[in-house]
Amino acid sequence: MAAWDQLERRARDLEELAELAHEDSELAEQLIPDQVALEREVHQRELALLFNDPYADHNAVISITVGQGGIDAQDWVEILLRMYTRWAQPSSHQVSTLRPGCEVELLDTSPGEEAGLKGATVVLRGRRAYGLLRAEHGVHRLVRISPFDQNHRRHTSFALVEVMPELDEAEEEVVIGPDDIRIDTYRSTGAGGQHVNKTDSAVRITHLSTGLVVSVQNERSQIKNREIAMRILRGRLFQRQLEEAALRREELRGDVLPAEFGSQIRNYVMQPYTLVKDLRTGVEVGNVQAVLDGEIEPFLEGWLRWRLGQRVNGQRPD
Repeated sequence: MAAWDQLERRARDLEELAELAHEDSELAEQLIPDQVALEREVHQRELALLFNDPYADHNAVISITVGQGGIDAQDWVEILLRMYTRWAQPSSHQVSTLRPGCEVELLDTSPGEEAGLKGATVVLRGRRAYGLLRAEHGVHRLVRISPFDQNHRRHTSFALVEVMPELDEAEEEVVIGPDDIRIDTYRSTGAGGQHVNKTDSAVRITHLSTGLVVSVQNERSQIKNREIAMRILRGRLFQRQLEEAALRREELRGDVLPAEFGSQIRNYVMQPYTLVKDLRTGVEVGNVQAVLDGEIEPFLEGWLRWRLGQRVNGQRPD
């Protein structure tokens, strides 16, 4: 509260000076930097209030799965993976509250048949990673002229983005017993050469009661891959618990929606016009390429404010 009181005092001082500046153009000019600085600080503190989720400061695990759309959908998975990677690794002048910069670790990929990826899992480690990227959880739809269609027709592709907090064993929200899972090991896949493991170091864990499957092949050590896979599984089970609770309160359904037409949270249209629109918040950006290059901050902020408004109106109680 002390910080807000100080901002209020600064605002009152500026307001009084602004009244004097009506007849003093030089004073008015001097007040502009102070006004800009105050507005920026208020905006940042206002945003901080939106991160009231107890897991907001956790790392984020993002799993992207191909939906309807064939080869184009597999390419769409790879494009989305690049988008989140680019967002996580901003240049120095782009670092902000909504783009703090994250360490990126690719945990698993499943290559597409001709291009792109059938699926990918990546962990983003950084301040408020999960609190920010929760906005991305859902089905994403791409409309464009297909680069894989010789007749240059317009195609629609879908991908499901799941966002989970990275949980460790010390957090007791999710308990997994040894009889709850099946662990399989297999040989890591890759482009070949010396970097492909020749031992069964990749790990696949199946949660028997829910059917959830997590695969990790990033590390050369089977023990390390198993540890990472268990953390991801805890996160997915935790996310599932949140969604089940949400359903009981008639909230949004999250990843129970299929990755197909009619279930998307956001449209990325490149033909016949260019527009990215979030269907929950109404936020629109005309520069599609900038968004695909990682500039997703308007959608993150829009979702945070939309979610806060839903809670205030009693539609999304925590």
